[in-house]
Formats: sequence, C-alpha cells, structure tokens
Amino acid sequence: MPGNFCQLCLVIAVLSIAGLMFATSASAASGSSTTVVIDAGHGGHDRGGIPGQRISEKEMTLDVAQRLKKVLAADGYRVVMTRENDVFVPLGTRVAIANSYRNAIFVCVHFNSAKRVGADGIETYFYDRDSLPLASAVHHFVAGGAPSPNRGVRRRGYYVLRRARVPAVLVECGFLTNPSEAAYISNSSYRQKLAEEIAAGIRERSNVRSSTSSTAVATIPLQPYIDQTKVSSSKRSRKKSSKSSKRKKSRKSTGSKANVTSEKREA
Repeated sequence: MPGNFCQLCLVIAVLSIAGLMFATSASAASGSSTTVVIDAGHGGHDRGGIPGQRISEKEMTLDVAQRLKKVLAADGYRVVMTRENDVFVPLGTRVAIANSYRNAIFVCVHFNSAKRVGADGIETYFYDRDSLPLASAVHHFVAGGAPSPNRGVRRRGYYVLRRARVPAVLVECGFLTNPSEAAYISNSSYRQKLAEEIAAGIRERSNVRSSTSSTAVATIPLQPYIDQTKVSSSKRSRKKSSKSSKRKKSRKSTGSKANVTSEKREA
C-alpha cells in the first residue's frame, strides 16, 4: 500500500510538471512572454502635426493605440501604454517606461503631416539595427494593408528610438494633411485595420529573414531602408558651413566699408 501511494504521488508530480511546462510554452507561443509598450504620439498641449492642421494627430494616435492594445491583449501579450488618455508625457518618460521592462518591444504610433497637401504614404522608422526586423515586419503589414503609397523603412535618430534599449519602431500611418488619407484615417474601421496590421507585424517579427537566408519557410523579407541619420548630419554640416561663409562675407563686407570710410577721411 505505501509503495502504491508513493507511485501515485510520483505520477501526480510528473503530470503537474508536464502541465506547467505545457502552460508555459503555450503562454510563450501566444505572446504573453513579451511586453509590448505602445506609445501614442503627442497628447495634452502637444496636438501634433503642423499649424492649421484640421485633424488632431494626438486624437488619432491614441485611438489606434487603444485599438492595438485590445488586439494584442486578446493575443496574450502583456501591454503597457505610455498614455491612456489626452495627457502630455515627456519623451524621456516614454522611453523610460519602455526601458523598464525586460523582453519588451516599443511601438510608437504617429501620423504624418506636410505643407504640401499631395504628400502621402506609410513610413516606418527605426534606429538600432536590432530593431530592423521589427520595423520590417510592421511595415510589411501596415504598408501592405493600406491603400496609401509605400514610402519605405527609414533609419533616423528620433529621441524615442535613439534612447530605447529595447527593439523600437515608430510608424507613420499616413498623412493627415492629405485629403484622401485624412478621409481614410477619420474612419474608425480603417483605424481598426491599422491596429490589426501593426499587431500582425508584432506577431510575425520573428519570421523576418534576410534575402540571403537559406531558410525555405515562407518569411517576411528584411526591408531595405533609407539611412536618414547620415542625411540629417550632412544637412547640419551644410547649414553650419553656410552660416560660416555668411559670417566671413559679413566680416569682409564690414572690413571693406571700414576701409572706404578710412580712405574718405584721409582724402
């Protein structure tokens, strides 16, 4: 009897461990092992966009972010929002929230704007090279599911991307200053679609492979990108050189005027 009881206890223990392992693996597969920090751009006194813009960017980003939260939570992800309502959150605080979680990814939701009303399309930004697979996957789905042009993946040193210590992307989901795109974005069903496409990119980020990969499984290509960190620095250097040359010209002009004055006095 004692022997049978011990055997029964052993069987129960083995089954319990197996059940725990299965639950853990199921949880990881569903995504709950990853924390997704969603950052709805702007908020509070920061309306976003440009002066005179009819549709407020801060309202659209919050709406898409809240929809994205629901989709990801249903998939089993742990979701953290940098803002839940119309409040201003400093950039440093947004990044600090993302960096405070282990095994996290940081997704910033934005909408674009331009003085040229014809500007349109979807852009996805990243900074650290480790964030390129996430940017590739998110852009693949958002740009692929939107009726807007694909403006590509871009590397740029935005504060929230540059300071993030976790994979981080910033998605520009269309131009609110473009009448056609603004009409799409004003539709709640389209904003729901945007949220679902971003979520699809988050789910499929591990399936991104480079074009040289020998894996035969269907994958998402690692996107080529435009490196705007170099463009920005070259623009800054051009501006500095331009200012420097203007100062030199001003000095020369001042010097020549002084010489002319001196000559007149001597005459």
